[in-house]
Order: sequence, then structure tokens, then C-alpha cells
Amino acid sequence: MGNLRVSSMLLLSLMAAASANNFHQDVEITWGGGHARILGQGNLLRLTMDKTAGGAGFKSNRDYLFGRFNMQMKLIAGNSAGTVTTFYLSSEGPSHDEIDLEFLGNKSGSPYTLHTNVFTQGQGGREEGFHLWFDPTKHFHTYSIVWNPKNIIILVDSIPIRVFNNEEPIGVPYPNNQRMKVYASLWDADDWATRGGRVKTDWSKAPFVAYYRNFVAKSDWEMQGLSARGKKLLSWVRKRCRIYYYCNDERHGRGSRHPPPPECKA
Repeated sequence: MGNLRVSSMLLLSLMAAASANNFHQDVEITWGGGHARILGQGNLLRLTMDKTAGGAGFKSNRDYLFGRFNMQMKLIAGNSAGTVTTFYLSSEGPSHDEIDLEFLGNKSGSPYTLHTNVFTQGQGGREEGFHLWFDPTKHFHTYSIVWNPKNIIILVDSIPIRVFNNEEPIGVPYPNNQRMKVYASLWDADDWATRGGRVKTDWSKAPFVAYYRNFVAKSDWEMQGLSARGKKLLSWVRKRCRIYYYCNDERHGRGSRHPPPPECKA
């Protein structure tokens, strides 16, 4: 059973460290059947992926128009190539809005890639990618989405890694009128997730397991922008950890048929 043979002592410690949030009350398992399990008194949730099921997922029972959304996650250890573990907001329908955090698996010894994107009215193409400054498989870390009428701020352990401002006055679409639910999932995407699909899922390493705890959703988003310290931390992340920025994509180069989005010009 590999990774599923977690000692009872480890599970007890994981559940004891979790706060009073209750996944039984807060979320609905949407797919994967028994590959998504709420453990203990409801304060820990485990997603599993193997060949019998290509993963699992859940969503919040409530939907929101703006707020702050925190989730603690512990990602798949070892060779996780081909897997994608997610935490995101999304509305429904073909013209949906979405704020994405996708953790792209890797071969042992290589860093995870955190891929972020913002969709408005079904249109994305505003990706930023990062290599985190820690190993996200060893301990739980807190990932946060702050969404308000002014901006979207993505934070890791309270450190801002991305800000997407509301630039509607210059023609940039912004998600501000569709209510969204919180989603999370673990799934097989070895056609693109690791090195553009060149590294495939090694099913001999299955089952692949990710943990979630301390889910908090607040309608009060708490912050409208970054403090001076927050701006310094964001600058540090951009210089040290950002590996992809859509405004710098070569497809938007001089003479291209794909001009950069208006916020890039600004």
C-alpha cells in the first residue's frame, strides 16, 4: 500500500495539529469516492490517486463573492511526476471565473512548481509560475487567496507571491460579479504537468497522497493591498522564486500576432 501505510501515530499528530474547522460540515466530496476521505473528527482530509481512480476532489458547500480563503496543505512526497494537486476558486458555467493554485508534481529531488492563473468570463492566459523556497512535502504550509474588488493577492505562509490588480478602466477583465466556491483536487495530468508531459506518472510509486487541513473562508478579506513590508516580500519572491510571467512570454514579442495583455503594457 506504499504511502497509505501512514502510522497511526502520524495520523493522530496530523489531526491534533488541525484546528476546529470541520470538513464534514464545510465541504462536499465531488468525485473519487473512497479516494477522498475525511479523517478523525473532520479536521483532516486526505486525497489519494492510483490507477483505479485518477484522483479525487471536493468543494465548499458555500459560495462567496470576495473573501479570504486559507488552506493548509501537505503535498505528495517522493516521485510525484505527472500529478497535479490543487486549491482554487471557481464559479460555474462556460463563462466562469477562476483563481487557480496548481502544484505540479516532480521527480524526486526536483522542486514542485506552483502554477497560478486568473480566469475571467472563461478566459485565462494570465499565468505565473513559482518554485517555492521550501519543500512543501515535509510539513503543512498555508496557502491563501485574498479576493476583493480591488485586487487578488496570493500568499504562501502569509508571504505575498502574486498580486493581480483590478485594471478594468484600461480594458482588463476582472472577476467581480460571479460567486465562487472553493475547490481542491488531486489528479493525473502526465500529458502536461511535469516538463511539459515529457516525464510521465510512475504508477509503481502509487498511491499518491496529499493532505488538507485548517480550511478557513472569510467574507471579510482583511486586506485591500500590500504594506511596505509586503511589497518588499513580493519583490523578493519575484526575483528569487518566479520562473514564469505571462507578460514576458516570447509569444508577445515585437511583431507577434499575439500582443501582450493591456496590463502588461501598463
